[in-house]
Amino acid sequence: MKPKPLNLKKVKTVPLLNRKSKVELARLASLPRAGMSFAEFWAGLPDILAASDIKGVAEAVARARAAKRPVVLGMGAHPIKVGLSPVIMDLMRRGIITALATNGAAIIHDFELSYAGCTSEDVAQELCTGRFGMAKETGSFLNRAIKNGVKKGLGLGESVGKGIAESRFPHKDKSIFAECHRLGLPATVHVSIGADIIHMHPEADGAAIGEASMRDFRLFASVLAGLDGGVYINLGSAVVLPEVFLKALNLARNLGNKVKDITTVNMDFIQHYRPTVNVLKRPTMTGGKFYALTGHHEIMFPLLAAGILESMSSR
Repeated sequence: MKPKPLNLKKVKTVPLLNRKSKVELARLASLPRAGMSFAEFWAGLPDILAASDIKGVAEAVARARAAKRPVVLGMGAHPIKVGLSPVIMDLMRRGIITALATNGAAIIHDFELSYAGCTSEDVAQELCTGRFGMAKETGSFLNRAIKNGVKKGLGLGESVGKGIAESRFPHKDKSIFAECHRLGLPATVHVSIGADIIHMHPEADGAAIGEASMRDFRLFASVLAGLDGGVYINLGSAVVLPEVFLKALNLARNLGNKVKDITTVNMDFIQHYRPTVNVLKRPTMTGGKFYALTGHHEIMFPLLAAGILESMSSR
């Protein structure tokens, strides 16, 4: 039989005012104006979707620090490349970020900024000539720092931080790792052998790199063992840190540590698979909360940092 259009005479409707709605006037944005304070701008963001989420992250961090619980920043190298070192270091000095975990590339850009005041080469151009990653000082200093640190029983992050802090580099005040060393904060580096330019240099010692990074993995697991009630932020690492975080968290729980009530956050241009499952969903299955914030690091992280300070000042 040929179908006929439905007869709508008996359709049931409900009064609009009786229907549950997601958006109401109180949640709308306030108008920005020239000269307004950040507090006014922050309060004027709409209480909807991502704007609500970034406020939720800021409040979670403020709440964690008020309760003296950890706030751990895990990140790739991109936040350093886009100029966020001063913001990250300020949060460390204020006692907001209590530990740092990075991939292997982060120490490269951190060193180059502190040594030369510049970093981030043109990979495509240099790759054509075979000169990509071949900056002499970068390979020499970092590999030497790692080997010297291992001899002293240090992990990779502490080895590099101590080396930069004790150097005469003209811009060492811009080094995140040197600042962690100065403040006594855990700074761990989780290396994938062959992924970083310093592994191409003749000074590279696989045994030292592996030993130093393994020490850092165990230190990171120790940090996560005390994360209950705290916050973990994954900033721009799509693979390495999400994988390391999951294993270190499992190790902490395996050893009997209660790490249940946690807030996890992923901040990146795109919400990739591994951060979504390994940072956000799986670790919070039995408790806690997670947030996914999508956008450019150089805009989103300073906005979050300012929001954290605002949330802490109003507690």
